[in-house]
Amino acid sequence: MEPVTHFLTGACLGRAGLNRKTTLATLTLTLAAEAPDLDVLSRIGGRAFGFAHHRGFTHSFLGVPLDAAVVVGFVYLLWHWRGRKLKDPALPPRWGLLFFYACLAGLSHILLDFSNNYGVRPFWPFSEKWYSWDIVFIFEPTMFVCLLLGLIVPSLFSLIDREIGVRRSSPRGRIAATFALVAVVSLWGLRDFEHRRAVRMLGSRTYHDAEPLRVSAYPALTNPFHWHGVVETSAFFALAPVNTLSPEVDPGDHFEIRYKPEETPVMLAAKKSYLGRVYLDWAKYPITETETLPPPEDGYIVNFQDLRFVQLPNLFSRGGGTRRALGAGVQLDKNLHVVADVYGSGQDQVAVPEPR
Repeated sequence: MEPVTHFLTGACLGRAGLNRKTTLATLTLTLAAEAPDLDVLSRIGGRAFGFAHHRGFTHSFLGVPLDAAVVVGFVYLLWHWRGRKLKDPALPPRWGLLFFYACLAGLSHILLDFSNNYGVRPFWPFSEKWYSWDIVFIFEPTMFVCLLLGLIVPSLFSLIDREIGVRRSSPRGRIAATFALVAVVSLWGLRDFEHRRAVRMLGSRTYHDAEPLRVSAYPALTNPFHWHGVVETSAFFALAPVNTLSPEVDPGDHFEIRYKPEETPVMLAAKKSYLGRVYLDWAKYPITETETLPPPEDGYIVNFQDLRFVQLPNLFSRGGGTRRALGAGVQLDKNLHVVADVYGSGQDQVAVPEPR
């Protein structure tokens, strides 16, 4: 998920009652809920290196205690720098409990990232296998709003209390934050139910008389009943929007076929490159396209695309146009030596020289 949702989740965990056991709980949970994304620092080693290590060690069960230790250490330094001041002297920091809370928030990060279709590698380094639930978009507006309201609404009531002169002995926020977290879990339940239905619908029919080998459904933004379907057959991939409110998949004119390309020496050379190996290890439905470069380059660009992230024209609204995301490519010379990694497409395409 995007970073703000992680921060909001950690804050709601604190406000839901964990902050009543130790001071600094909400701060610790908020920071720890986003801490696994410290792997963004791996981009210092280059875009391909960063891509290879994204959602790696810091997003694993083995990495959670290390993430937690970093966060608790940072919170301790802040507390010490502020002169060890406490809002409630009767509620001192319990560092062992704060470490446990930080681990809990780190696990919440892995769970949230698992819920979308990018995936996580929770058993790294013992297993490089990617896991994904595929039920929510990388940014889920409904979830975002629920978590945000869970934090904002109590503050609004506190302002009203001040205006009318009402004083409360205990802080507000527990009920609203708990309700927000329950709403998130309920949303997951609805999404999971509709996702399973979409997958069954995709697998229950043939595609140009070909039986499906694999089927997957990926979420559309905001609407839990609309899904982006990807079907693999022996010769091609079929892409189709799915409406789970309908009795069956009926893509009509929006049905798209992507034939599997023939393996060529150019393609094999690109797949053996560092970026090629990294990309194919992560991609679930990879497909390649080869461009021949005109003189003076006299080479090739092999583009990699994961069909999980190819959004079809929206069957349920006007307009459309295919949108590509998370694609990459490898540029080779005429002797099939890797020259550069390529990112973007069209006029936005950027070539990054291959590290030596």
